[in-house]
Formats: sequence, structure tokens, C-alpha cells
Amino acid sequence: MGANLRVVTLNFWGTEAPLEQRLALAIRQLVSLAPDVVCLQEARPLDGVSGVTTAERIAQGLGMTAHYATAVSWADGAHGKLPAGQEGLAVIARSILETRTLALPEARPADARLLLSAQVATDGGPVWVHTTHLHYRLDDGLAREHQVLAIDDAIRGLRTDTSPPQILCGDFNATPDSDEIRYLRGLTTLAGRRTHFQDAWLRLHREPGPGDGPSEGITWSSENRLTRPLRSLDLDRRIDYVFVTSRKKDGRGTIHSCQVALTEREGEGDAAICASDHYAVMADVQVVPNA
Repeated sequence: MGANLRVVTLNFWGTEAPLEQRLALAIRQLVSLAPDVVCLQEARPLDGVSGVTTAERIAQGLGMTAHYATAVSWADGAHGKLPAGQEGLAVIARSILETRTLALPEARPADARLLLSAQVATDGGPVWVHTTHLHYRLDDGLAREHQVLAIDDAIRGLRTDTSPPQILCGDFNATPDSDEIRYLRGLTTLAGRRTHFQDAWLRLHREPGPGDGPSEGITWSSENRLTRPLRSLDLDRRIDYVFVTSRKKDGRGTIHSCQVALTEREGEGDAAICASDHYAVMADVQVVPNA
């Protein structure tokens, strides 16, 4: 593993077809990235309600271990046209020491949200890695504000002045100029409070602009045809993030690289697909003190 922890976050898009092709495509690209930790959103059991999950299949392909937590379950017809099922979050790593879950505010019958926290073993000692998935509607900003405040509380509860950096990953369904993301970056006040996380992408790159694509940071992209069923949500946005608590004086928490990943397409022309409707984000975060 070395001095850096390589983390990848990906909204895997449930069990949408063609599932086996998407799983194989995701595993192949993740193997080439050689991550230490993979954080997944929209993980689901392969049969919809029980048994092996998409996270476990990906973990098997990587030779790693998955911890899956159910965020929401629904009956027939309660989640659009989907049959009864469930959806959740997962952390995949070589060694998971401890896990915790926190139900986030503003739960809905078929749209409840979690923070899944996993303490993973690293060469710099145990590190907490968190994954989440916030409400998705364009007018859900206030709900997302309540959710990031709860997330911040949970992470603060695991932090001391001398503890290692913590990493927060996920599909936040919010652009960088939104109050909920600006709060996490220490740029605005919510509920009379402030916090600070580093946005891994912005530590090393500029903010994407009109006409930019995944190489410039876009994760919900018009270039990916799997986004077409949800074009009403606005395309070409950066909504998937790796956040890291403030850097330590000894170098821990320094972000050494960050890129949009899992952009490979398989197939020809208009039939070409990606592993998910979201692209992934990968970051290398220093977890060992400077020599």
C-alpha cells in the first residue's frame, strides 16, 4: 500500500442492464487502477432482495472484501416501475477493521440515505473511510444541507487533533457551487456552523466549465449514454467527490493525485456502454507521516 491510500468512489447504478457486462467492465478497469479502497453507492443484491450484492461481485474480482449496508428497501411499485428490492452503500478493501452506519435526515419511503463508515487498515495505521449518497432532485438542496450537517457530526465524533485524516466519498448529487458542497469545503456557514474538508479534485485541478468532459472533472456526463433516462436532472456536472479532512503538519492528508476514472466504453457506436451512468473518481491520499 505504501505512503498513499488509493481510494475510488463510484455510483454503480443498481442492477440496471446489461448488468453482467457492466460488472465485468467495472472490475477490469478497477483492477488496472489497483485501489486500496472502493466506495460504492447504489449497490444492490443481484436478485434484488437478498444474497450476493454487486459490491461482493466487484470485491471478488479485485480479491478484496466488501461490507454492504442497506439504505432503503421498497415494495412492488414503491420505487417507480422497479419490483420489490433494496439498495445501499458498500466499502471494499483488503482489511476492514470496523464499520458503522448512520441514517441521514430527510428519509423518504423509497429514498432513505445512509453514511457508511469503515475503518480500514493502512501502512499508516487505521483510517476511517466514509461513503454516502445524498438526495438527487434538483430542488433537494435543503435536504442535502441537513444531510451534510449530520455527516459532519459523525466524522467529527471520530476525530481528534492527532488522529489520521478521514476520507469522505460519494455521489452528493450537488455541484461545487451549491451551499451543501461549499459548506464541506469551509466556504459557507450552515446552521451557524463551519467545517473543512479538502475537495481532492480541486486540490490539483481547476473547476470544469461549459463544454468540459470527464478529463476536466465531469462525472455526470452527456458523453455517457447511460445518463439518458435521467436527462431531466441536468447533464455535464461534477457531483461525485472524494473529500479529505484537513492536511496534517506531518503531511498526512495530502492529496497526491486525483482523476475521473471508469470512463472506458465497450461496444460500437450508439450501443457503446460504460460501467455505470456515473464516472468514478480516484484519489491518492497520504496516510503515512513524512520521514
